[in-house]
Amino acid sequence: MANEDTRNVGILLFPDVEELDAVGPWEVLSYWTRTFPQDGWQVFCLSADGGPVTCAKGLTIEAHHAMAGMPPLDVLLHPGGRGTRPQLDDAGHLEWVRSQRRSVPLMTSVCTGSLVFAAAGLLAGRPATTHWASLDRLAELDPTIDVRADERFVDDGDVITSAGISAGIDMALHLVARLTSAERAQEVRRGIQYDPQPPV
Repeated sequence: MANEDTRNVGILLFPDVEELDAVGPWEVLSYWTRTFPQDGWQVFCLSADGGPVTCAKGLTIEAHHAMAGMPPLDVLLHPGGRGTRPQLDDAGHLEWVRSQRRSVPLMTSVCTGSLVFAAAGLLAGRPATTHWASLDRLAELDPTIDVRADERFVDDGDVITSAGISAGIDMALHLVARLTSAERAQEVRRGIQYDPQPPV
């Protein structure tokens, strides 16, 4: 059970979220927080109503909290996937994102989650990235964004964006290093045996 000093990372779930966008960072962050509780962090998933969400490829994931009932966040992680497309025109969701920006110290995204951040006005005049197939869309949403096409993730202080899907794992490891230390992030990377050497 977390105490009142525990800091919180929330991973947003929504219909048609890309599975690995959410589960990749979850693996990194949950391994960290469960293996090293002395660091004082916990991670949970949230959805609009706190119920289960069916992801882009059919996996169903249960949220821990509803948006309205979640503990205060220190970090929000907004994944991407097909489900972000309707969010770009969803005034209610965009306002929720803006409200989180006003209260959450660190906003992070994976893949096309950055498109939602752009549509909400969070990336104006800032460097950012997204999935390679959506880089042009990111620039269209806000021409003032400094689109970083070749970076796995972009840390711009209080906003971190990452490229597509598996890049969220790299971003999450960077997050562990930033919130604790590079040594801790290396322990987590070894623990989950993350050492990419693609066979093809």
